[in-house]
Amino acid sequence: MVNKMKNPFVKRIQDEFKENNDLIIKQIKITALKTIYVIYLESVTGSDKVNDYILKNLAFLTALKKKRLIDLQSLIPSPHTVFIKNADEIEFYITNGFTIVILGNEILAFETKADINRSVEKPTTEQAINGPKDSFTENIQINLGLVKRRIKSHTLKSISYVIGRKTTTMINLLYFEDIAETKNIQQVQDVLNKIDIDGITDSGMIAEYFQLESKSNFPTVYKTERPDLVATALLEGKIALLVDTSPFALILPAFFGDFINPPTDNYNIPKNINFLKILRFACFFITMMIPAIYIALLNFNPEAIPTSLLVNFAMQRSEVPFPTIVEATLMLIVCEILRESDYRFPNSYGSSISILGALIIGEAAVSAGIVSPIMIIIIAFTFITSLIFTDQEISNAIRKWRFIFLILATLFGLYGIVIAFIYFLIHITEVTSLKNPYFFPIAPYEKTYLHKYLLKIKINQEIKRSPLLTQKNKIKQDRRNNQ
Repeated sequence: MVNKMKNPFVKRIQDEFKENNDLIIKQIKITALKTIYVIYLESVTGSDKVNDYILKNLAFLTALKKKRLIDLQSLIPSPHTVFIKNADEIEFYITNGFTIVILGNEILAFETKADINRSVEKPTTEQAINGPKDSFTENIQINLGLVKRRIKSHTLKSISYVIGRKTTTMINLLYFEDIAETKNIQQVQDVLNKIDIDGITDSGMIAEYFQLESKSNFPTVYKTERPDLVATALLEGKIALLVDTSPFALILPAFFGDFINPPTDNYNIPKNINFLKILRFACFFITMMIPAIYIALLNFNPEAIPTSLLVNFAMQRSEVPFPTIVEATLMLIVCEILRESDYRFPNSYGSSISILGALIIGEAAVSAGIVSPIMIIIIAFTFITSLIFTDQEISNAIRKWRFIFLILATLFGLYGIVIAFIYFLIHITEVTSLKNPYFFPIAPYEKTYLHKYLLKIKINQEIKRSPLLTQKNKIKQDRRNNQ
């Protein structure tokens, strides 16, 4: 009989967690022949909740004539209670902060998760002067609440997935049923259903699976820590993924312009922000091409430089023993090392050390005759313009193309820059995100979405959603009522 020997479910739990010192098993006799087992992991479970929800209420069960767990379910005020019919599910619930209660062959799981979450804080990587100041945390329920706090509609759907054989990480797929395209939703679901891996510890690992469709190093998944940007993307017809233990949500599909001009521009007056939008696009091409243009003009087309300036350049480079390509490559590598150190150092003094290092190394390199002063100016201008882009993936993509332009400019001069630019356009127009063109809405051209990030229009003129993102519900507002 079950009550006269060790309960088989309890024995199985003990065997599976035999070297876990945080496993707590309490035995409570309710009759001479019946014993209730209360089992939980102390590290992920709130002991006070176990005591208040379960242990204090077990006395009510002993007073009942029929000692059944189904009666205990109505007595214990737990926020979430699950009847476990398959013993294989015990591991999932116990590792997710549930308390397992076993009586004979009946198993109940009560949610008693410990409060091990940090509070909602300000965004750290996507700071904005205007707009909300809250950001996602590592708790998926809090993150979902931050989104639903902004969107109060039953058409916002949330589908849960559990991925990771060892981590059993919860993932929420968010989309508007009446806006998002079914084919985009299906593509995301297909990718999630195919993932079979031991563990998922961050949303970046999920993003890699969506990057597989593109061989480009340009990011095709937008990562954000801002719930307001997720809400905005969902209203446009996009899809969002929230991953437990990760403070960054994923937005799909993502286009090239999304990384250049962030959606936080929507909080500013169009006439004031449009100049900055154009400036950011200019900075993208400047930071990618300016070293190559300098080398091409100096080595192949010096006649394009004013004579007095050309003489000045020649005097500066007279003591430099290296060709311009070596000079430029050396300084670019040094600056990349300084940037990487800035990422690794604590925020309190990381930037100060990088600036100090750049000044000291630059001054020493010029004094030693390793590089010319004009090269220091060119490289400094290159990296100043690159600081506009906070996304690390887009910065990495710019770095690769900067060296492509540099090499072709060294070989063919201005013709090499033209060849590299044509190659860049061919490459970026081939990239896709959820099989949608990455260079949209420039190629293919689409006026509606173009106003989202290239030239912002007045809010009462944003009437329609982009037809690439939705064919179901194109109208966002009634202009006649907003005049």
